[in-house]
Amino acid sequence: MPAFTLYGARGSTNTDRVRLTLAEGGFTDYELVLLNLAKGEQKSPENMKRHPWGKIPAITFPDGFTVYESRAICKYLARKYSFPLLPPASDAEGMALFDQAESEEMIYFAEPAGRIGFEKFAKKFMGLPPNEAVVADALKSVESFLDVAERLLQDKNYMAGNEFTLTDINYIPLIQRLFACGYGDIINSRTAVSAWWARVINRPAIEKLLAADKAAAAAAFGASKKD
Repeated sequence: MPAFTLYGARGSTNTDRVRLTLAEGGFTDYELVLLNLAKGEQKSPENMKRHPWGKIPAITFPDGFTVYESRAICKYLARKYSFPLLPPASDAEGMALFDQAESEEMIYFAEPAGRIGFEKFAKKFMGLPPNEAVVADALKSVESFLDVAERLLQDKNYMAGNEFTLTDINYIPLIQRLFACGYGDIINSRTAVSAWWARVINRPAIEKLLAADKAAAAAAFGASKKD
């Protein structure tokens, strides 16, 4: 029996955040159950018991313990399985800087980047046109954030300091989504941000998972064209 079950969906940046954390921690003893968001399976009575907001991801353990919300899941798993992705609890200053960096990511980056992803990526699959005014406003906010990050990354290797942490993982899915939407230049045009992104995306465990996902997506696309 696997240690726990992860309920998520393909193409979900929040699900990928958890999967990347598990990959970086070298943890494979879990089951991944994919829900079909287009069919509304996230709103099923079963999933509402796991996630009262009717969303993904959520994890459940054989004893019934359940955690939802991707960042909470990632922090819990890092603590439970001792992934080297958090400052030690004894390092009060390190934890403060981690919490600070985590807040910056959630408030100043994830919110506007998520809006871009929804308008330019998710709506495509829904057969809806993007609201370009929303995209332009969100892009302005993301670029303002990256200007600050460019200055901050002059003096450190990663978002929370000189060690790779969960905070860096938190950025990966949405930055990938920005690249997929054609906005990779806002990363690549900033020297320090681009160097940080290269350090993050080229980590062996992360690189391996992303390559496997890309291959799986290509195979699924090929199969769909044959049908």
